[in-house]
Amino acid sequence: MSHVGVPRGTSRKRRSLALLTTGVLTLPVLAGCSADHDDTAAATVVPQDIAPAARARVADGGTVTWAVDALPATLNAFQADADAATTRITGAVLPTLFPLDARGRPQLNPDYLESAKVVSTEPRQVVLYRLNQQAVWSDGREIGAPDFVAQWRALSGKDSAFWTARNAGYDRIEKIERGADDLEVKVTFAKPYADWRSLFSPLYPKQVTGSPDAFNDGARTTLKATAGPFRLRTVDKKAGSVTLVCNPRWWGSRAKLDELVFTAVAPKDRAEALTEGAVDIADVDPAVARRITEAARGTTAGAPPAAGPGAELTPAAALRSWALAHGSDEDAAEEARADRAEKAEAAEAYAAEQKDLRAYVVRKSLEPAYTQLALNGESGPLADDRVRRAVARALDRRQLVDLVLGPLGLPAQPLGSHLALAGQPAYTDGSGALGGQDTEKAQALLAAAGWTREGAAKTDGTKAGSESDHQKEKDKEKEQDKDKGTEQEKGKEDDGRNRDTAGREPSKDDGLYIVGDDGKPGEPRDPARHVIAPAPAAALQGEALLRQAGRLGGTGTSEDAPLRITAQDRQPGGAAGAYAPVGTAAPSPAADAARGPLGKNGKPLTLRFVLPSGPGSETLRTVGDRIASMLDTIGIRTVITKVSDDSYFKDHVASGDYDLALYSWPGTAYPATDDRPVFAKPVPASDGSLLVEQNYTRVGTDHIDQLFDEAVSTLDEDAAQRLMKQADARIWAAAGSIPLYQRPQLVATGRTLVNAGAFGLGTPHYQDIGFKAPQSAGAPAHPMN
Repeated sequence: MSHVGVPRGTSRKRRSLALLTTGVLTLPVLAGCSADHDDTAAATVVPQDIAPAARARVADGGTVTWAVDALPATLNAFQADADAATTRITGAVLPTLFPLDARGRPQLNPDYLESAKVVSTEPRQVVLYRLNQQAVWSDGREIGAPDFVAQWRALSGKDSAFWTARNAGYDRIEKIERGADDLEVKVTFAKPYADWRSLFSPLYPKQVTGSPDAFNDGARTTLKATAGPFRLRTVDKKAGSVTLVCNPRWWGSRAKLDELVFTAVAPKDRAEALTEGAVDIADVDPAVARRITEAARGTTAGAPPAAGPGAELTPAAALRSWALAHGSDEDAAEEARADRAEKAEAAEAYAAEQKDLRAYVVRKSLEPAYTQLALNGESGPLADDRVRRAVARALDRRQLVDLVLGPLGLPAQPLGSHLALAGQPAYTDGSGALGGQDTEKAQALLAAAGWTREGAAKTDGTKAGSESDHQKEKDKEKEQDKDKGTEQEKGKEDDGRNRDTAGREPSKDDGLYIVGDDGKPGEPRDPARHVIAPAPAAALQGEALLRQAGRLGGTGTSEDAPLRITAQDRQPGGAAGAYAPVGTAAPSPAADAARGPLGKNGKPLTLRFVLPSGPGSETLRTVGDRIASMLDTIGIRTVITKVSDDSYFKDHVASGDYDLALYSWPGTAYPATDDRPVFAKPVPASDGSLLVEQNYTRVGTDHIDQLFDEAVSTLDEDAAQRLMKQADARIWAAAGSIPLYQRPQLVATGRTLVNAGAFGLGTPHYQDIGFKAPQSAGAPAHPMN
């Protein structure tokens, strides 16, 4: 399954801006003080699916070929263009000091460490590593303090000659020195760092990190020394493969395989590679997964095929085709016979492919990544947090989850956190800070922001907006003095950004249609229930939301709530004094008031929804269409623009050229470090632009930043988790990012392959991957995993 997202491996590097087009790539709610669910309820945990087997039951030897999207651009995991293939390869050949277990928890790796702990907190935090005395690089040199020092200096950010993607954590180190002997490494921090376990993984030899040339260029295509169960043998760009072989100097449990080959196979070619037996492990999309499952079931002799060519042929159609092929009309008969022969040939080829696919099984779990709906809050209607919250409250997230995970047989439960995934110890559902799906409250929020049914029609009367705004609009019309075109064209006007969006001519890679502009009015609502919320009610609702976020975050009543309420009335689209006092009866709406889109000053409320158009992004487009339909029910019109996969993230999401978008973020065991730039408040640059780090929604607050900063600096793990819970509640309340679902992970593996497949939150144990050993004669039968 393909998803668009931002990949991140186990290394603590800056999240890449790359576009994921393989694997399966990874939405939310307001008002009232109570959520429609228990925010502390445990999420459904989906375990790994890797056919686990004890090493004694794994055969020695053999080669496993693992499909990756493309050869890695670099073998340096700390460079900006490192990708998932980089992570796979470095995980097998370099030290990972704290790999993740099946629940995504960092665990000390005894192959490299005897111990690692904080031995002092005053006056400085000091971490003492005790290395495994057998740990050596492939050139025979012991792993030691010089390797830690070289990596710290390369990644600290103090020497710009090293091209690093990120220096988080390393910039807090004051010094590194040898301990009591060569096996001890003593790391002293200038500032406390809670996520110290994230450092030095992967650990590179000093030959790689000791100089800018070796770091920047030398490690892109080769590694001078390694220290894992496998070592790097060849990188064959022509063949599109990287070959690892068993490391003869490895001191741990010997790798079961002789060779581990990573080969580049595009997602669209995975089915063909599997039928040809060219790969043993491959992430697949739902269509290929279904084919493998159907192949395992087989077809009853004489029965029509359940899928593939001929599956759609009914008995009546088959009889009609036979009659035409044997009829008296020679031309029609010849055409029918040719058609039957073509279909028979296709069915035969499909049956042969299905037979080949029976050698595989689909392993299923959830990826350590989630898909979100991003709302760009930089300008336009979504700059108003009431509109963002209205969008969130219009969404039925469970319906969207059912749409994606239900057909795959995976537990369908909306993700409730931005900072932890289901199954991780820190996971808590914080969506109650925003609230559940509620159409009426969503409409009330939009009305409070000045978007009404009446406002979509241009009249001489005063609209829901300030008089000055209305007069400016009229003056602008007089100054332009030209034909405005149709109402649909006006709905496509830019929402405040100086960019050519819905009004431009789509390219061959683009597709555009407008939801809510097809002549089908929204469902009529009971006039007695269609109430425009007065401004004081909206203010009270906002206050309740912030107080709820504070309570869910464990902070009590929010101290900044009064300031936030005052600011609401000054936001773009606000209508100070344009609402009736509390208690005033709502006016009777006109006959068409509950029909059609919302608007303000004659301009419909239209959001530009950008989606990828590639063959691997069908799931995102399906989810996007369903979201557009949900928004249409509350009067928000969406202009859906489909762009090429190559340009989707770089040219649209990262650059801010969208209102709504779907993309994914990888999960992490270290949210205080890794998620800080994703939700950091944008700050103005000297040239007038915004410095957004990786916060592509452009929505953030000082309070959220403060909570991240406190969490990363506390050495009390329980306190850090509480701070992250508070931060997550605030992120929900800001409504810039709406988590939808954890991405499904579908992996095709050979039926006899064990300890490999859908790893979920865990790190692979490469030395344990292999083929199931043949059972000796007379041995008791064991069920297959």
